[in-house]
Amino acid sequence: MAAGLGVLFLASCSVEDTTNSFQRVGLPEPASDNAVAIGNLWIGAWIAAAAVGILVWGLIGWAVLRYRRRANLLPRQNRYNLPLEIMYTIVPFIIIGTLFYFTVVTQNKVLEKQPDPDVKINVIGQKWSWTFNYKSADNPAVGEDVWNAGTVNQTPDLYLPVGKRVEFNLHSPDVIHSFWIPAFYDKLDIVPGRDNVMQVTPTKEGVFAGKCAELCGTYHSAMLFNVHVVSEAEYNAYLKSLVAKGQTGEVKGSVDAQAHGPAIQREERR
Repeated sequence: MAAGLGVLFLASCSVEDTTNSFQRVGLPEPASDNAVAIGNLWIGAWIAAAAVGILVWGLIGWAVLRYRRRANLLPRQNRYNLPLEIMYTIVPFIIIGTLFYFTVVTQNKVLEKQPDPDVKINVIGQKWSWTFNYKSADNPAVGEDVWNAGTVNQTPDLYLPVGKRVEFNLHSPDVIHSFWIPAFYDKLDIVPGRDNVMQVTPTKEGVFAGKCAELCGTYHSAMLFNVHVVSEAEYNAYLKSLVAKGQTGEVKGSVDAQAHGPAIQREERR
């Protein structure tokens, strides 16, 4: 049965897709600049884990064969072995220190902030959906701040221009949520009373899944959003469409959006 399922799975994927997925150790195809650094750390950690695993299992196999019981003779019993004990104390520290070093290097790169990003979006994660406030008053193609909000029954859309540095300012009016776009390999918690900031540059056009990665309550499973990475012209056209709907200014959550957004109210009644 396992072999049959494996054949069906492989048959549903091209050889190239299967090879690329294997090379990424299960991660989705990257779609941001942060994904490169995070992906390299992920693959490096798996290589280190595989090397340690092979070494440990090899030593176990060698000890089993070399010191197996022969006839009625037992191997010599040692109460301690100082060189061996020193080795298996020091080696884990070396492994942990190496992984820690590369983790810090990757973390610093991912958390690096540009002082003047191309796009600023205030993200509100609330029970149980998302509100996206596009700070576009300085954008000559738009000229106003605009917003889009979702509800439990309506998944919102997040539009991003490809190749532009985007800053997400994350807020929550209620409980802890987590802003996660799997194709970006990056996520950040949204904590009430604390403003977290995340910057990323989308590198690939397409539609990607977004979700909350923190169990936040009854309808946590409804906290989804669709990420549209598009050209700058299409991005500006989308913001203009929000202006045409009257979704200007800034709102602090879906309840506020419904109170100030007749277009969304009409859509929900429809």
